[in-house]
Amino acid sequence: MPDSGSAEDARETFRRAIEALHEPSTRPEITVREIPAPQRLAPLSAAVSAEVTVHGEEIAWGRLIVLYDPEGTRDWPGPFRMVCQVNSDLETDIATDPMLGPVAWSWLTDALESHGAVHHTLSGTVTRATTEGFGTKAGEGSSTEVEMRASWTPQDADLSGHVGAWLALLASASGLPPADVADITGRRVRP
Repeated sequence: MPDSGSAEDARETFRRAIEALHEPSTRPEITVREIPAPQRLAPLSAAVSAEVTVHGEEIAWGRLIVLYDPEGTRDWPGPFRMVCQVNSDLETDIATDPMLGPVAWSWLTDALESHGAVHHTLSGTVTRATTEGFGTKAGEGSSTEVEMRASWTPQDADLSGHVGAWLALLASASGLPPADVADITGRRVRP
């Protein structure tokens, strides 16, 4: 059984690590808020959710969970484990593209690399789902969504790059332009 000093040290390590969850998003389209974390997956955990809103319409959402097991009693290789989910609406023609899965997965791997989020044991899934209305819902048309679920082990307790990568994944899944590129799709050219 760990002594109270090591338990306090573990809590302090976890507290410092999850400060990255509370850093504001650099994208005005993305709103992040704290949500209840799952309690049975690890001795310590924290979670946030995010919504991507463009022109008043929510087009994507996601969750990021940080699990911490300082004693190493879980099945993942390291004290921390990041678990994320991202859901985004898609245009139907994109949803039928056979390359959707590999491209969506590359959004995550590219985001982890570009944010310096050193990690190992990355795994996950990309799922596409099409919803069609029938009966009284027939007039609603169909919608298609992509869902990504992934988990990985950070190399160390600095989680800021991992949080940044998750936010970048949300932006990519939403079809937002890169943060340093102006979106000119809503601008009209005057004659």
